[in-house]
Amino acid sequence: MSKVYLHPIGLSASPQAESRGEGPGAIRLGGSMAYASRFALVVREEGRVVDRRLFDLAGAAEAIAGLGESHSDALAVEAERQWLNLQAVHAPLQLGTRTIRLDQPQVMGVLNVTPDSFSDGGAFLDKPEEGRAHAAAMLEAGAALIDIGGESTRPGAQPTFEGDEIARVLPAVEYCTQMGAAISIDSRRAGVVEAALEAGAHMVNDVSALRYDPRMAELVAKAGCPVVLMHAPGTGEDLHEGGTYGDVVSEVFDDLAAQRAKAIALGIAAERICIDPGIGFGKSLTDNLALLNALPLFHALGSPILLGVSRKRMIGALSNEEPAHERLGGSLALAVRGMEAGVHLLRVHDVAETVQARNVWRGLRDAALTDFGSLSA
Repeated sequence: MSKVYLHPIGLSASPQAESRGEGPGAIRLGGSMAYASRFALVVREEGRVVDRRLFDLAGAAEAIAGLGESHSDALAVEAERQWLNLQAVHAPLQLGTRTIRLDQPQVMGVLNVTPDSFSDGGAFLDKPEEGRAHAAAMLEAGAALIDIGGESTRPGAQPTFEGDEIARVLPAVEYCTQMGAAISIDSRRAGVVEAALEAGAHMVNDVSALRYDPRMAELVAKAGCPVVLMHAPGTGEDLHEGGTYGDVVSEVFDDLAAQRAKAIALGIAAERICIDPGIGFGKSLTDNLALLNALPLFHALGSPILLGVSRKRMIGALSNEEPAHERLGGSLALAVRGMEAGVHLLRVHDVAETVQARNVWRGLRDAALTDFGSLSA
């Protein structure tokens, strides 16, 4: 079966930078502050690339229509759908009284209340005052929302009993609610999510993309809350199991497309779905790098993109095997890579530093958008 993928391969700081005097020369990716001017239509069949067409904005209609002539009308229709998705402008996330706009990168601060998370496990478990202070510091530093998790999902971590996970996250949800924070609950268990939503959480971050707990989709649909669908190859307790790929980019894209379609079919509104390629989950260093370099493709799914790369092991693998707490430089480099690709949400441990990087990056992007004079003929 043939499948098509519309890759933005030429990114630009502004649409006018690529203009030839007849309107913009680039499209805005997913309503973000990233722009693309050159594209590749890739057709894959049985794991092989059988066609690859390069085009610019002016040649988009011809390139897409050409698929119908040389392959099938169905491929052309799918390419047109992806083309429209690349340009979709996403509505803000409404999280309680907080409105999270998606027209610039937003920072999601991590609050782990676990004994064994890879970065800060144990730092805030059973220490509500320290957890409260950390959450307050992240909000003051500019975090748009707080992501609370009570189960470590690092490779080799032991599964957490649902009751223990609830007992860990509820105090954190409660003190974050008292601060007026926008709150995401990072869990794959419907019982945990239900308790957290009742306690004041506003969003669900499911690392299994609703596959682990059969009750999760119905719960999220009924709650009407935003949900993040993250890619992980494992369908059971071990999310990292089965991580072998022929082409990791197309396979992760296909899996997220299928899970997104399934979520919509089960009653979850399309506009409330975000997607996450799941960097580090059942993926090798080579896989992770391929996904990061192909991030602009994921706008073609039609949902806002969340990227979680903060302090991950791939940073150590690329730089002297530094421990997790010494990976700030690499975390910022990957966050900027995400911003360049138009990622909407950055899930990070180091909020103040990431917000500063985002603000400087946005200053550069704002200047590029308004500096018409130096670009004119």
